[in-house]
Amino acid sequence: MIPPKQVQEILDATRIEEVIEEFVTLKRRGVNLIGLCPFHGERTPSFNVNPARNIFKCFGCGKAGDAITFLKEHENLTYPEALRWLARKYHIEVQEIERTPEQLAEIQLADSLYIVNEFALQHFQQQLFDTDEGKSVALAYFRKRGLREDTIRAFGLGYAPDERDLLLRKARSTGHSPELLKKTGLISQDDSRDFFRARVMFAIHNMSGKVAAFAGRTMSAEKTIPKYINSPETEIYVKNKILYGAYQAKKAIRQLDECLLVEGYMDVISLHQAGIENVVASSGTSLTDGQLQLIRRNTQNLKILYDGDPAGIKAALRGLDLALEQDLNVRICLLPDGHDPDSYVQEFGGEQFKKYTTENAKDFIFFKTDLLLGETKGDPIKRAGLVKDIVSSIARIPDPIKRSVYLKECSALLEVSEEVLHAEANKLIGQTIRKKEEKAARQPGAASDHSMPPPPVWSDDFTQATDPGAFFPPTEAGELPPEWGEASAPRPVERKAAAEYQERDIIRLLIQFGGQVLPHEQTTVGEYVLADIEESLGDFDNPLYSRVAAECHALLMEGKSFDQHYFIQHESADVANLAIDVLAEPWEFSPNWEAMWNYPLQNQPMPERNFILDMKQALDRFKLKKVQKMCALNLTRVQNASKEGDHDAMIRYMKIQQKLNETRNEIAQRVGTVVFGK
Repeated sequence: MIPPKQVQEILDATRIEEVIEEFVTLKRRGVNLIGLCPFHGERTPSFNVNPARNIFKCFGCGKAGDAITFLKEHENLTYPEALRWLARKYHIEVQEIERTPEQLAEIQLADSLYIVNEFALQHFQQQLFDTDEGKSVALAYFRKRGLREDTIRAFGLGYAPDERDLLLRKARSTGHSPELLKKTGLISQDDSRDFFRARVMFAIHNMSGKVAAFAGRTMSAEKTIPKYINSPETEIYVKNKILYGAYQAKKAIRQLDECLLVEGYMDVISLHQAGIENVVASSGTSLTDGQLQLIRRNTQNLKILYDGDPAGIKAALRGLDLALEQDLNVRICLLPDGHDPDSYVQEFGGEQFKKYTTENAKDFIFFKTDLLLGETKGDPIKRAGLVKDIVSSIARIPDPIKRSVYLKECSALLEVSEEVLHAEANKLIGQTIRKKEEKAARQPGAASDHSMPPPPVWSDDFTQATDPGAFFPPTEAGELPPEWGEASAPRPVERKAAAEYQERDIIRLLIQFGGQVLPHEQTTVGEYVLADIEESLGDFDNPLYSRVAAECHALLMEGKSFDQHYFIQHESADVANLAIDVLAEPWEFSPNWEAMWNYPLQNQPMPERNFILDMKQALDRFKLKKVQKMCALNLTRVQNASKEGDHDAMIRYMKIQQKLNETRNEIAQRVGTVVFGK
């Protein structure tokens, strides 16, 4: 068995488009990729890959899933074999073990730690927003730094008062274990005091949005007090594998195909509030392989913003060779003297910030060369050392064409022949390969074959497909009927149950946006929706939808959260397929409306951000269908009472009918639906 930590590490490293592109030729269409489906013959591409959600779906044959599902279906692999395939692709060493009671306990411990951190987050935010001290001290501080309330809530900012054991006492009173608080570093090891006191708090989220740790900034001007303190490393928080703001930024990074790297928490938050959302922070530490892999999963383009002195910049540059090894395209931008990203955007605004960083960013190799050249004038020894330093960086780039281009350009800058630079680079590459081979030979089981299975042969020409039919548009529900097959025209489709589409829309909301926090409210979309329809949970006509709604409700009752990944990786194939189906919509809002024709959305946010209006309309449509069903049932009672001559019952049912009709018409008016009858 592969340990759960390594399974998650593999899944975190996986980019579905990179996996599928080993077997299918993909072309970009908007934010998604399309190609000819490898599971059935077709002439027009209907195979859709969504990098933002790490899923695929063919709108022709219906095959769908994540990278593991693809490998299982396409390569006929088991789940563990698919994980091993991905581990080899992303150079993750797997150490398989038998699941023991201890491992089961470890899984339970991780869940418990997340629950404790969520409790702490709610406590810190309650202290910030609902206490006089929090409002006057911490909230005033955040507002002085230019932050709006929606930004404060979105990033999980809070306040820890200067009280010895406030969090500890509250935890005990609500049944949380002090042992778990100690493990997360929220209280001291002797159970006597809170770890964070008299500090504004920053929640640190993992890539799935769960709170993994906290950082606290002191409110004191005392020089002997550390400005920031952080949670210790735990089973759920490994500092060198987390970037601050990565959860909030991952979607924008993929959409813009670029990641901005800054140093501090406030830099990330201020830029995000100014509309620059593709930004993360290393939180004052040198970049690690784990952090770079997080970036590489979302984009190959990394822009690093510096505001330090030349000596500090040179020290930071020494660690950036790791980024070149990850095949990242690294650019450096120096901000004007006296400014960091937070202060610059506060003074000049987001648009000016974008313009400045675009115009002043330089390629990492050339930036490093220019920076160091000024120190070598008149000193041949130092100049030789500089050449070796630059070539050492270039030699780490895995792409031979990119290496060759850099060596050619640096040859002119350094005034050294290109042949000499190539020879030095080849020598360094050879040394690196030998070291890796020697290290691999010392590992246990080195003689075993760890090579990846070769990809199958495929055609780049779409005309080689054998599908004689056309690609038809989806039905009203966003699905292709299974009856279509290879025919050139759709066959009649069986009409779905009366409330099928409305129930499906509720389930779509829970799966797609269930974990999203509603602005200005301490509740999620899932909590809001399920509370609103709680009395109707047993009235779903579709048993699968009823099962998903009931499971979501049960999770919330247990204090657990859920998101898209929970359903995509669900143990039930029916639930996982449903999740893929509702997430993999065949339509997307075309960026050309704004990019080419300067016609942006004016009356609502972008579709993927419009979940509040989406939620309210879906709830109203769901309720309308249920009320219409009750109207029809009650009308039957009126007719039966009339036939039987039961005048009193008929009057009673008619009064009920009047109330139902009023409710129906009120809901219909909100959603703009025309209903017939009085």
